[in-house]
Amino acid sequence: MGVFGGTFDPVHFGHLRPALEAGEALALHQVRMLPSAQPPHRGRPSADAVHRLAMLERAVAGQSLLCADDFELRREGPSYMVDTLHHFRASHPESPLILIVGQDAANGLDTWHRWVDLFDLAHLVVMGRPGPDADYGDALGRMIARRAARSAEELHHQPAGLTFSLPVSQLDISATSIRNQVRAGRSIAYLTPPAVADYIADHGLYADRPCA
Repeated sequence: MGVFGGTFDPVHFGHLRPALEAGEALALHQVRMLPSAQPPHRGRPSADAVHRLAMLERAVAGQSLLCADDFELRREGPSYMVDTLHHFRASHPESPLILIVGQDAANGLDTWHRWVDLFDLAHLVVMGRPGPDADYGDALGRMIARRAARSAEELHHQPAGLTFSLPVSQLDISATSIRNQVRAGRSIAYLTPPAVADYIADHGLYADRPCA
């Protein structure tokens, strides 16, 4: 099982396409996409939790690999990934669990709450090509290099502890740009699924304030 977190404010093709490619490349039964209730490293989301979850549910409707999961929205306090992984590990004690992150998130992984414990709970898969975009601190870089798997297949042979770099399509789309497009009255077609664009319009999301 894959775990892919984010604010998804709103969810867009820059989230969905890489998550789908990762799930297929890693031969996963499911990638659970979890909207963060209180992201520790970001400001408060523009849309509230019920809207962000509803948009994600609409975005992944009709296919089985990507799944919207509200676990972090049901918890009190900051949405620490280590707590989320503990939750999934408790219900899948022997199964491979894969934390899927983008390169930007991976670069700052050593600022996450109890980041070293993440490797005891799950494998880490970084979506993106290794090279100049990979900018790890010394301790994190050593950890990732020491645990590097030679193939995606290796991740299925133990429950946790390995790292893997996975090339995926890099779509230059951001939630911030979508929010600003909405505020400016411009179309967001082809940036996010039509069902998400319709939901944003129907509920008047992102239209009333500047986006940071």
